This record gives sequence, structure tokens and C-alpha cells, in this order.
Amino acid sequence: MRLDKLLSETGHGSRREVREIIRKQRITVNGSIAAVPEMQVPEDAEIRMDGVLLEKPGPVYLMLHKPAGYLTAVSDRSRPVVMELVDEPVKDLAPAGRLDLDAEGLLLITNDGKLSHQLLAPKNRVPKKYYVETDRPIPEGAAEILTNPIEFQEFTSLPGIYEKISERSAFLTVFEGRFHEVKRMFHAAGCEVTYLRRVAFGPLELSDLPKGEYRRLSREETELLKQCVSNQHNGV
Repeated sequence: MRLDKLLSETGHGSRREVREIIRKQRITVNGSIAAVPEMQVPEDAEIRMDGVLLEKPGPVYLMLHKPAGYLTAVSDRSRPVVMELVDEPVKDLAPAGRLDLDAEGLLLITNDGKLSHQLLAPKNRVPKKYYVETDRPIPEGAAEILTNPIEFQEFTSLPGIYEKISERSAFLTVFEGRFHEVKRMFHAAGCEVTYLRRVAFGPLELSDLPKGEYRRLSREETELLKQCVSNQHNGV
């Protein structure tokens, strides 16, 4: 990777700013002063700025509290997208999965395409927990319907985990994340979803992260994410 691009993507300034840093001979690569911004840097190179060792760029994992009204996409010509809420000097960040335009809650943003694919693959059955409010009292037989497979035209849903909160609110955990799955499951149970918020994704919990804000995952949270996929592969 080019030296100026590497420095920019690791948060050391804009491309213009890091070029100036390089020209001032503040950067060394494997002990030698880097002379030009266009220098190609080996993957295993030791890079220092003012004598301080710089960490190599790696995958980035963010937790965003998506507000309603934002499209889960990198870009769109007419509507605001979730990536407008993320200010990170990192290339190829994208949402892992999606939340409906009117839905809120936990959205994982990452440039780790492999892990993103693994987390979303239906066969891996990564749990996704939602808080739901409905337009009418949830019918008495809803628990029986939601905790058993439901046949839809395109697929048959896996049994969910249903936790009633009040007459018109509940938690539902699903294990596939199919298109409009939670809304369609409640429709099958005899009511319509009026409010939807994802409160957990795998081992991650939204907790008190303010709406519209994001944070980087801790190393422990990242390892738990990877572990939950690994456990599925191993049949745990």
C-alpha cells in the first residue's frame, strides 16, 4: 500500500496532511526515513512517526444506533443513509445487514467483509433481538405462532424467542434476519408492528448508546462476535 494512503486510513490526517508529514521526514519505514508519499510499504514493515511505532491498519468494527428515517446503505441519491452518521477515515466501511427505513437500533458497521457475511448467513443462526410495539393487543395465540416455524412464500422462518412485555409490546429474537422477517412474523400472529428497534446482535447489546451515535467495538466485543460464528461452525 502507498505510504500516504496507509497513514491517512489509520487516522493520521488527510492525504494532503500526511504528505506534508512525510516531506518533513517525520516518518521512518524499517528504520529509514521515508522520502516520498508514493512509497510502496510492505505489509510487514515497521513504520514510525517521530520515533513512535504506528499500529498497522486492520478491520474496523463500529456499533451505530440507527435512527428511523435513514436508509441502511452506503449511498443513495434521494434519501439520507446511515453512513452519513459515521465519520471515520477508513476505506470500505459498510453496514453488516440492514434495518428497515423506519426501524431503529443496533447496526454493525465494518470493513471486514468475511465476518459480515458469516454473521448474516442464515445457516449460522446468529441471534438478533428486537423490541416491538404493535397496533393492537398482541393476540393470545401469538406466542405459539412466533416460537414455531412460520411458512412464508419464499421461506419458512426458524422458531423465534418471544418475551411479552405488555399488551402491545414484546421482545422477539430471530436467527436469520430475512427481509421484513419480524414484521411478517407478527403479521402472521395477528397484529402489525408500529415500532421496531434492534436491541442486540449476536453478543452485542445496544445498551445506552445514544440514537444517531456510534462507537468502536472493544477488542473483547470483536472477539465475541468472531467466536459466535466460530461456535456455529463447530456445532456449539
